[in-house]
Amino acid sequence: MSVYVYSIVATTHPQGLEGLDGVGKPPSTLRTVRTEDLSAVVSDAPEELRPKRRDLAAHQAVQERLMADGTVLPLQFGFTTADDDAVREVLEERVEEFTERLEALEGCAEYHLKAAQEEEAMLRQILRESDEARALNEEIRSGTGSPDLPLALGELVSKEVQARQDRLAGQVLDALRGFAREESGSPPAGNDFLSVSFLVERDNEKSFLAAEQDLAKELGEDFDLRLLGPLPAYSFV
Repeated sequence: MSVYVYSIVATTHPQGLEGLDGVGKPPSTLRTVRTEDLSAVVSDAPEELRPKRRDLAAHQAVQERLMADGTVLPLQFGFTTADDDAVREVLEERVEEFTERLEALEGCAEYHLKAAQEEEAMLRQILRESDEARALNEEIRSGTGSPDLPLALGELVSKEVQARQDRLAGQVLDALRGFAREESGSPPAGNDFLSVSFLVERDNEKSFLAAEQDLAKELGEDFDLRLLGPLPAYSFV
């Protein structure tokens, strides 16, 4: 049977997993695969593994329990390998890499921020501040302009939106990155103009959270900043 891998920790980590179940139905039993320097928390992998709520919760519960007692390299949901020997081989081959990453994550947690601006508010802002966009819009509304004007206005607005979102993303990053040890961006989805994770030292958490709140007030009600954390440092493994 294949093995499901949850996390990698130092062998000296307490690894208190009592009362927790692994993924699968019925739930699998958690165990550790150890080498001299590192340990991996694993269980038998179910034959069919899908991101169901119970299994996602089981995976997350392992990370949170381990985080409470020390530094963790959390693996993304669904990572499996052949057997315990394969896990042990990887721990031995990559011991320096994993140890360095554990040291980099020590005393830190991940915070993930997504940011968006209300679409209507941005469009009003563009029409208010762009003479060209405002002139095109007025000509279209007059009903006397060329049939090509709506397309021209759409292209102009699209460029303006992208430029403004890029500037806003830079503004947000500049306001917060000074409170983080590392940052890791991902492509924003939907109306978001920013999706980024920050690796924040525990000693800096209050300052980071205060800076995020100050930024939200500065940007105003037209903006939606959604901050999640503290989280296992998935983005920095």
